[in-house]
Amino acid sequence: MIKKQLIFSVCLCFFILGCKSNKKDVDSSDKKEETADYFADNGFGNAVAIVQHPSGVYHKGITYVAYQGALEDPYVASYNHTTKEWKGPYKAGVSEMGKDPNRKKKIDNHGKPALLIDDAGYIHIAFGGHGGTRENGENVLGNHHYGKNLHAVSKKPLDISAWETLDNISLFGTYSQFIKMDNGDMYLFYRHGAHRSNWVYQKSTDNGLTFDEPVSFLKHKRRTNIEAEDSWYPWVSRGNGDDIIVAFDYHICRDNKNAQDKRGHIPERHNLYYMLFDTKTGEWKNVKNELLKMPLTKEMADEKALVKKIANDWTFQGITDVDPEGNPQVCVLVGPDVGEKRSGPKRIQHFRWNGQNWQQGNTTHLPNGDGDIEVKSAKEVSIYLESKTKQDVGEIGRWDSFDGGASFNKGPVLLSREHSGFVISALINNPHPDARIIVGEKEEGTDFRKMYLLGDNGPIKRSQKKAQVLND
Repeated sequence: MIKKQLIFSVCLCFFILGCKSNKKDVDSSDKKEETADYFADNGFGNAVAIVQHPSGVYHKGITYVAYQGALEDPYVASYNHTTKEWKGPYKAGVSEMGKDPNRKKKIDNHGKPALLIDDAGYIHIAFGGHGGTRENGENVLGNHHYGKNLHAVSKKPLDISAWETLDNISLFGTYSQFIKMDNGDMYLFYRHGAHRSNWVYQKSTDNGLTFDEPVSFLKHKRRTNIEAEDSWYPWVSRGNGDDIIVAFDYHICRDNKNAQDKRGHIPERHNLYYMLFDTKTGEWKNVKNELLKMPLTKEMADEKALVKKIANDWTFQGITDVDPEGNPQVCVLVGPDVGEKRSGPKRIQHFRWNGQNWQQGNTTHLPNGDGDIEVKSAKEVSIYLESKTKQDVGEIGRWDSFDGGASFNKGPVLLSREHSGFVISALINNPHPDARIIVGEKEEGTDFRKMYLLGDNGPIKRSQKKAQVLND
């Protein structure tokens, strides 16, 4: 009997040891899932930009982001800051652009999505346009070029998995910019055609089910003194209360053959302007609260809305924000004449309205690069900037001023990569500290980009497997 018990005890010990050994083998083979700094790898071309905005919105604990994906179609993803869960990206529509293999310019890049969430929780994007084509009909507010401006809405509130494209905005739009006011009114701003077109807005008071007809606010018109046409590049954003604020520069749209510049039409822009739209009264005003006649002409802009005359250097991409008292701060990229090229060294210049006049900040030590501005007070302002160091390191960083732009100091670097460069979005609407800006990093030898969501602690990570999207 004792012998049997001893044999049983020995067998039991071996069984337990075996189980522990097997458990150890299982645990050792169950490797921790690898994570990536990026949330998707199918950003396409210049997948995000400052001008088409917002590309992201923080709403009820979740950040929603949109970007240009494969074949220039719009994609939307979301991140839950409580559960740490990513969803998507889901294709939210089909762009008319990016599908023609015979087109000389393979990637147009003008139809990147702007994103907005209405008061009922439905998610909206505007995308796909570069002025429309003659097949779309007559453009009474400008000329034609390519694509169709389209409006897609999520089929369910706060659900990015299924979308419906609606036929309720002008097809001639490009550079879409969405704004929602506190009363729920939605505004879609865009250029109504190619370069020689008015800038307009369409307003919706029913959560985007319908939009009013386009209303012009910047006027294109033929010059009489030179062979060119007036054109514009505005950047539109929420101000305080009922205000919408606008920073803009002037594009001298020269004829292809002209006596003034033998290079013909080139991406030449000058000057920096500012104005605001009181959506409650319907009035447009300059910084001195003087009324502006709409649509604004070049002559009236020079007289009433000029922040800084920049005649010799070229300007690119104005941005603006206001302090709690409503005083604006405005930035614009400034660089030398780059001829027929569309890119060159550009450094941000900063201007602050002190209640009496525009004061220019000192940004001479900031690196060249594109960025967005966040104004916390008259004295406290930050610029989020993409740049490249002398050591060929691409950086996304924040530069801070505590003296109204008189000086800027380098703050945290949110992302850096050797031998790389980035495209960045405007700041996310109502951002969570962990998710302030969207960034695309080019994949060497391809047209694709890795997409990052950056905040104060750097990029928000994701399972590497789920971040690798099928580029369909």
